[in-house]
Amino acid sequence: MHHFIPIGIGAGLVSALLTATVIQGSAIALLLYLLAPIPILVAALGWDHRAGLVGAVVGGIALAIALEPVSGLGFALASGLPAWWLAYLALLGRANADGTMEWYPLGRLLAWIAAVAALTFVAAAAVPDFDYATYQERVREATATFFAADPSLSGAEGVDPDALAGTIAELAPVFAAQGFTVILVLYLWLGAKIVQISGRLARPWPDIPSTLMPRASVFAFLGAVLVANLVGGFVGVFAAALTGAFVMAFALQGLAAIHDISRGRPGRGFLLFGTYLLILFSQGLILIAMLLIGIADSAFRLRRRWFSGGPPTIVRKPPKE
Repeated sequence: MHHFIPIGIGAGLVSALLTATVIQGSAIALLLYLLAPIPILVAALGWDHRAGLVGAVVGGIALAIALEPVSGLGFALASGLPAWWLAYLALLGRANADGTMEWYPLGRLLAWIAAVAALTFVAAAAVPDFDYATYQERVREATATFFAADPSLSGAEGVDPDALAGTIAELAPVFAAQGFTVILVLYLWLGAKIVQISGRLARPWPDIPSTLMPRASVFAFLGAVLVANLVGGFVGVFAAALTGAFVMAFALQGLAAIHDISRGRPGRGFLLFGTYLLILFSQGLILIAMLLIGIADSAFRLRRRWFSGGPPTIVRKPPKE
């Protein structure tokens, strides 16, 4: 038996167990549920990406048997397979002629995280009905229930609660995908850090502040905005989710750029402290500035033009067998 198979089976069963705890409805159960993709990421990053794939399949089958088929399908599409795919990309690399190793760029990985976040939302929204009208009704009902719990949120004079619920339902993919993007970034960072501490991470720890998405990401973002406003159905939902995911990805890149260009400069600690303080107390409004910095950086390569040659390239020798 290949060594990755038992590792994958174990990771999949642990992930399935963490996912199943959510039915208890407690705060601890919710926390455990949110940690469900971590075992699959650890298995894929620490042993073999195929271990992560086995874990995604086994976890889905286990939940399908223990709960219901829809739960297993939802786990596979929204948790297991995204975790496996991101781990697979993170470990992609090629050997150069001089013996150094070139690893998959962090910027491309961040762009993929945005795409996976959008796909994850669509998968979660489509299962189990795969019917757009049912999805719309479900989101509108959830929004209406939220407003009913606190009438002051929609009690402004002249505001139609139903119309407001419909507008928020249309924006749900944008905001949900933003959250998924942050969560996936944290998942990948935490999984990689666990594997690095164990000494099994094949890839050297990357220079995170140098993250720079390719210029094509800007065109993908603009295309998603256009499609979201012109096309309906789940295609439009995916485009709206992709818009929100790229908004967060570019904002994170803008934050990374501030870390990068401030290295070695006086007052760096004060600048970073002030930036995070603004993020915390501006209710996210400062992320608009981060978004613009991130888009401009990808489109025009600002760091490479204006700041000492731009982000460093990390090229290291492959790990010993």
